[in-house]
Amino acid sequence: MKNRKQKLALFAILGVIVIIINSCSPKRESGYIVLESTPVEPTATVLATTTPFSSRPVYEPGTLVDYTAQSGDSLDLLSVRFGASPQEILWANPEIPTDITTLPPGFPMKMPIYYKPLWGTEFQIIPDAAFVYGPDLLDFDLKAFLDSTTGWFKSYRANIQDGTVDAEGVINYYSINYSLNPKLLLAIIEYQTGALTNPQRNPAAEDSFLGFENYHRGVHLQISYASDLLNDGFYRYFNGEMTNIEHRDGTIENIDPWQNSATVALQNYFSLLMDVDEYAQAIGPDGYAKTFIDLFGDPWQRDTTVLPGSLTQPDLVLPFSPDTVWAYTGGPHTAWGTRKPWAAIDFAPPSKTQGCVETEQFAISIADGVVARIDVGTVMLDLDGDGDERTGWVILYLHIAEAGRVKLGDVVKKGDIIGNPSCEGGNATGTHAHMARKYNGQWIPAASSVLPFKMNGWVPVDGERPYEGLLVRGNQVVRASVLSDSQSMIPAQR
Repeated sequence: MKNRKQKLALFAILGVIVIIINSCSPKRESGYIVLESTPVEPTATVLATTTPFSSRPVYEPGTLVDYTAQSGDSLDLLSVRFGASPQEILWANPEIPTDITTLPPGFPMKMPIYYKPLWGTEFQIIPDAAFVYGPDLLDFDLKAFLDSTTGWFKSYRANIQDGTVDAEGVINYYSINYSLNPKLLLAIIEYQTGALTNPQRNPAAEDSFLGFENYHRGVHLQISYASDLLNDGFYRYFNGEMTNIEHRDGTIENIDPWQNSATVALQNYFSLLMDVDEYAQAIGPDGYAKTFIDLFGDPWQRDTTVLPGSLTQPDLVLPFSPDTVWAYTGGPHTAWGTRKPWAAIDFAPPSKTQGCVETEQFAISIADGVVARIDVGTVMLDLDGDGDERTGWVILYLHIAEAGRVKLGDVVKKGDIIGNPSCEGGNATGTHAHMARKYNGQWIPAASSVLPFKMNGWVPVDGERPYEGLLVRGNQVVRASVLSDSQSMIPAQR
């Protein structure tokens, strides 16, 4: 125990040193990782790869290369990207504690690498902080920005949730619910359509505003579809589920192991819309990255950290009273939209009938916090107490009935009533509470290998498909079931 504490203390000190070094080092050219030293004796000849995007050498298996930890990195994720086992990474970096969760951004490492052909570009488009609805936005005024633009988009109106909203309302709706940085979406709009600077509107082109020929017809539904795709790419890469991109012509591009999630999300997004030449332009320094910088300045000169090192989840309880028994009706599935991240799980109160029925049962607060946002069916509980869902840990409750629920700004304690589960807000076929977590605006997958959505000792496990999966506590196993059968019942909290 003493050695473990000494390791953790050493790692904390190293994290501080990293911050100090970074604050004193020269600013890097936008979008590039500056490696402090060359790879350790690559034994293979440096050859051009078979894609036009990468200049990485062909490394002999297990060659140690320099790597600087990025926001959200963990041993498990780096293992997937570089092809080395977590144990190999620990052997190469003995100062890292074996029970580390997230690595401190900026931490210099030696990474055993296993080369793949067809590697993609090394260029990083934007940091993760510019992708998520997080602290990067604390000094950003969306309305003022839109008012300053000369294009037609600022005058756009749309009907969302049975009400008419302006351009600010459209961007806010998708930014907040998908937890995406509005700068990200605005730069997408400008890069693809010029609608922020071009005053001439062309209604005939708006059915496929962002280039998608599907049932998402019209400007705001195209933005919705793009938001879902962007999140899907970000979190599949972040969770170690995507290591390559398949282009429309069938070409496979293996993602550069040094890449960050935001860049991969944009690469994946543009690959769905563009041929190889257009794609190369979009993901390079003169493409989307330049548009972003022209609109908002260089995001790499701001704080790029979203998930800090050694991040841990606060102690959480199940979202229902200890004297009741609820059903686990949904294993890990999307937090918002239809794709990744699988950050949410569902619980339903006891009921004599299935479907959308009223219940006298209450969802309770799983931690101390303050209500940072309420919306149709939605309660956002902020655990750091500042009332801002862009910072720290926050908990999403979805499908909470408006009648009798907590109010904006309410301070609640663990176990206090949040409101009645219902079908309000989003799509639902039965009364339940949909639960998900974010930290600094980034969704955390429910079955994360380093930060699982643990409540009263119960840990979610992914299924093969969304809504499947398990809850596990010791030798107790509960299977998710939308039928609310006996196997899906969660015993009283102890």
